[in-house]
Amino acid sequence: MSDKGSREKRLRRALTILKLAMLVAIVVALPIYIIICQKDVISGFRSYSDAIHYLRGFGIRSVMIYLAAEILQIVVSVLPGEIFQFAAGSVFGFFPGLILTLAGCAAGETVAYYLARFLGEDGLELILGKERMEKYVSRFNSEKAYILTFLVYLIPGIPKDLVCYAAGISHMKFRAFLLLSLVGRIPALCGCLLFGDMMMKGNYRGMIVIGAVCGVILLLCFIFRKRVNLFIDQIYEKIS
Repeated sequence: MSDKGSREKRLRRALTILKLAMLVAIVVALPIYIIICQKDVISGFRSYSDAIHYLRGFGIRSVMIYLAAEILQIVVSVLPGEIFQFAAGSVFGFFPGLILTLAGCAAGETVAYYLARFLGEDGLELILGKERMEKYVSRFNSEKAYILTFLVYLIPGIPKDLVCYAAGISHMKFRAFLLLSLVGRIPALCGCLLFGDMMMKGNYRGMIVIGAVCGVILLLCFIFRKRVNLFIDQIYEKIS
């Protein structure tokens, strides 16, 4: 029994050290490496034109570079997501760009969600801070968790970078979180990609129309938010 207890203690200690090493790598080492050693990556996404030039510079490998950038943006949050989504619409076109972006988002959210599960509350507390972590987790454990998740990803301007981590240590199932977050992302992604596609084609009238339609949709969602919330509740109760 003593040998077994000692072995379990060593395993727990090794796991704790591994978690700490991963936490340091994610929070400190990887962002510093990208900012200092991969300056061309950061500079490549400072503007719309820079992002297009950067992606096209990789030729057929630009697909993998874009997917990696999407994943990295979600897991580490060191890259500006909207800029290279605009660029993706110009480089890949609307439909291929949408598929690639959703695939990258799904992969990034999967990594962040299960990474949070592995690190646990203690690790996430170091990333988010105790107060913010408790606030996020309590909301994800509430009865309105599905609505909250959908709206966070649907409404532009709401910070989304750390939501995956908070969801990972909550009671929300992964399938429900992934589905809600991806569906919520689609309208904004479509807007970014269409803008990029139309900008490349010089279709400025189409850009104005899309902007107006997006504005009207957001306004209607706000006005009828109670009905929208009820509808979402009824649908997504089935996937819990």
